[in-house]
Amino acid sequence: MINEDQTLSKTTKCELFEISRSTLYYKLKRSEPDVQELALCRLLDELHIKYPWMGSRSLRDQVNRRIDYTVNRKRLMGLMCINVIYSKPNTSKRGKGHKVYPYLLRNLTIDRPNQLYAADITYIPMPMGFVYLMAIIDWYSRKVLSWRISISMESDFCVEALKEAIDRYGKPEIFNTDQGSKFNGDDFTSVLKDAQIKISMNGKGRWLDNVFIERLWRSLKYEEVY
Repeated sequence: MINEDQTLSKTTKCELFEISRSTLYYKLKRSEPDVQELALCRLLDELHIKYPWMGSRSLRDQVNRRIDYTVNRKRLMGLMCINVIYSKPNTSKRGKGHKVYPYLLRNLTIDRPNQLYAADITYIPMPMGFVYLMAIIDWYSRKVLSWRISISMESDFCVEALKEAIDRYGKPEIFNTDQGSKFNGDDFTSVLKDAQIKISMNGKGRWLDNVFIERLWRSLKYEEVY
């Protein structure tokens, strides 16, 4: 239904159909990926893992030192969900109409396994693009309890990983995520509610909580991927 020859902009079309622009671009370019753009995305991701403190301008300069190409830093970094680690608003956009759950970790001491699980999603480079990797960890032990890879951002692979973690290791007292639409949607939260698990979501000023699983992504990509 979304064609290149229509008069409305892609942004307007996505707003009307309530889909993300990254999903649209993925579907439009799925058959003929832009090899040059994929190479840029891979380079950006690799540099971000190596220099996680760098902002978009510094990463752009790092890319320009390596290749003779002008990088659209905002579009590509937005596409890759690359964010410098510091306090900022709207790090994860929640789905429209989804409930925002309270943050339950304030002043909480994490001192035993199965007290708190956390989840996040990252990109993993492939020869002709990227796939989404979702992992669930136990905060106390930092153990990876389950993981799934998907070529799309549908919620199914997140729900499968959640069910596996609970089946294999038991249910936690609290499950914490950001406010991304894959985590506060009904498919995901209904599993937590049915298991009587308390749902916690990062709010404003809680950017540091993502650092625990971001460290996992850094180790994984640094040691295994790149």
